[in-house]
Amino acid sequence: MRASPSSSDTPRDMGAAGEVTLRSDSAARTRRLGEALGALLQPGDMLLLTGDLGAGKTTLTQGIGIGLGVREVINSPTFTILKEYEGRLPLYHFDLYRIESPDEIYALGFDEYFQADGVSVVEWAERGEPVEPGQRAPWPESALRIELSSDGPDSRVLRLSATGARGAELARAWAQAAEEV
Repeated sequence: MRASPSSSDTPRDMGAAGEVTLRSDSAARTRRLGEALGALLQPGDMLLLTGDLGAGKTTLTQGIGIGLGVREVINSPTFTILKEYEGRLPLYHFDLYRIESPDEIYALGFDEYFQADGVSVVEWAERGEPVEPGQRAPWPESALRIELSSDGPDSRVLRLSATGARGAELARAWAQAAEEV
């Protein structure tokens, strides 16, 4: 569905500092948005998902998996922290809800996945962010951050912000592809 820029249900808004906002009115649309993103992903891409419990992080990841050609059921790896799926590219699906510090990511060797030939999707990415001065984030400099929030029982707002050239390119391409979803 395409909406005009003046429409109140605009699926895409341009925000400050090049940030992009996408909107979804259902879990099915959130999955379709994820599928559109998954089709754009390349080896080494990093997606950092943030948002409250129930905001749609796993639903979006399910769509990303579809876009990557993953045939398995994708669910949240809350207790295992990492699940790997095979598709057009490997999908490394992380859930950092139980991580206390970025140091744990290094201790578990997860940072090596972020440099691998697949796509990393990190739910609860804020749990891996540096908390002390001098501490560095475990992810590559180029990433796409997606903040999901509820905007009603079935509605979601997805705020995109990018770091690095690839992150910015991915944000632009996904925002454009979302117009066709």
